[in-house]
Amino acid sequence: MSTISYLHRLSLALNARDGELRPALCGFLLFLCLFTGYFMLRPIRESMGIAAGVENLQWLFTATFLVMLAAVPLFAWLSSRVPRLRLIDWVYGFFGINLLMFVEVFQFLPDSVWLARVFYVWISVYNLFVVSVAWSLMADVFDSEQAKRLFAFIAAGASVGGLLGPALSALLIDTLGASGLMLLAAVLLGATLVLKRTLMSWRGQGGAGRPGAAPTQSPRQPLAGNPFSGMLAVLRSPYLLGIAGFVVLLATVSTFLYFEQARLVAEHYPDRASQVRIFSTIDIIVQAGALLSQLFITGRIAPRLGVRALLAVVPLLMCIGFLGLALAPGFALLATLMIVRRIGEYAFVRPGREMLFAPLDAESKYKAKNFIDTVVYRAGDAMSGWAKSLLDQLGQGAGVAAIVGACCALLWGYLGWQLGRQADDAASRELRLAVISARA
Repeated sequence: MSTISYLHRLSLALNARDGELRPALCGFLLFLCLFTGYFMLRPIRESMGIAAGVENLQWLFTATFLVMLAAVPLFAWLSSRVPRLRLIDWVYGFFGINLLMFVEVFQFLPDSVWLARVFYVWISVYNLFVVSVAWSLMADVFDSEQAKRLFAFIAAGASVGGLLGPALSALLIDTLGASGLMLLAAVLLGATLVLKRTLMSWRGQGGAGRPGAAPTQSPRQPLAGNPFSGMLAVLRSPYLLGIAGFVVLLATVSTFLYFEQARLVAEHYPDRASQVRIFSTIDIIVQAGALLSQLFITGRIAPRLGVRALLAVVPLLMCIGFLGLALAPGFALLATLMIVRRIGEYAFVRPGREMLFAPLDAESKYKAKNFIDTVVYRAGDAMSGWAKSLLDQLGQGAGVAAIVGACCALLWGYLGWQLGRQADDAASRELRLAVISARA
């Protein structure tokens, strides 16, 4: 069978059309590199959060939120001065230098509690920033119709990276140590910049310029606005405010589960190496499930049932799971609920959430999106972290927290359905315009 025939079959399998296979593969590989590096470091972050004290997690979440408050205006300021074509180079270059600095510091202070806290906060900021900017790039490169077909496959690169990362972390932690894993993550972060250039080159050659697609600003120009324009854009737009509310509820559900997970792991696995291994094992299970869903389910659901289905099904499952946890609390059910939540987020919620930005202008895709993905998300983390700690201090137990979580999940699902319906309507209008333009 010829190479052309293989490529044609691969394009059909990925829902890619003429000229879309190369950028889709580049997007897949970009997330593969990004998430392999991050998920090598994630188990280290979780163990350092425990080392800093499970009872102090709400303080770490608050510190992360405060750092985000300072970092987002700096990002907006940078995006107003650097051409969009080079913006990711600056952001990823900055974080790569940070990783190299941590490599040196951890060699001298491997057991410092304060260094563990600093690293926990830093990597929480790092994760949201690099992932948010990567998805901004995808929403910039692909239009709404392409996003529905290709984002599931592109997100599968994150799941493959999520499989490789914790596996490498578990295998190499004794050989390379935390510093060696950080150095390897910095190399992978650098590799994403090569893939980014290929994607922007395809975009510049008219790859996303289908008739009917929303017009976008030239990537060779900086974004308009000031350091606070992303926040102001969110406050002015009911649609963006809805996305912000969706993210807050997502963070609330995730934080309630995360605190319980940290407490139980600290009780059952006292040393850092065993904690890294158990977190790595959970990550492998989650990423395997997410990958299978992305390859065989998500890409088929989105074109047929729309974005609304992607954004509503997981919250509904979480609501049912929380009610079950309230009736029969236990580690097995909690672990199952945590795994289902994370698989659903990676396979359905995250691709669906990114599809919401595809029809928007460049400033919304970068500045407003970054504000929502970082400041709003971490604000939700911080508020829900304090709420969970207050419930624990009041001695209400897991039952009340589970009921609160079920209510939040139900509201989360309703908001997701409404936002998805608006995105589906926008995509339908864009497709009709494309058909009309093609016939003209």
